Amino acid sequence: MIPGTNERVPLHTAETVNAAIRQQIEANIVRCATSSTEEIDRRLAELDREWDIERALEANAGAATLTGVALGALVDRRWFLLPALVGGFLLTHAVQGWCPPLPLLRRLGFRTAAEIDEERYALKALRGDFRHLAPVTTTDHQEALARFEGEGGAVLDLELVEVLEVPDRDTISEALQAVRG
Repeated sequence: MIPGTNERVPLHTAETVNAAIRQQIEANIVRCATSSTEEIDRRLAELDREWDIERALEANAGAATLTGVALGALVDRRWFLLPALVGGFLLTHAVQGWCPPLPLLRRLGFRTAAEIDEERYALKALRGDFRHLAPVTTTDHQEALARFEGEGGAVLDLELVEVLEVPDRDTISEALQAVRG
């Protein structure tokens, strides 16, 4: 079975690396939870500029492909094998979530888009962005939300919005659990 988009990379990453990434996310949130709104805004801007693992792999593959084509044209035709290998690795990554540079890039700290979003939405919750959301109380709304979540939509425990007024380590953990689903 082909793993889902959000599971592909973590499934092929060493658990120690996944744990280090989760700990870094929590540390970033804890640091911002005790800071000003401006600090949270600054961190959110950093997250907007952060390259996810897919972008890093695409840049790596593009550079290797161009290098292989240039060396194949200018040095030796055998270099044309490099772009072919890179294409195969990209296909493997698209289907399975693994390719040779993945372990190195993950150890260098490149995160998945979902991991970046996890931090982003926890910070937005701490900042109070979801404070004005209406609670889902009717059966129709609950069913609509369940359908939305089943289609890959956001999963956020709306009751946490009130809890997040006074952040502490337990609140951060609850916010992360709500974002992680």
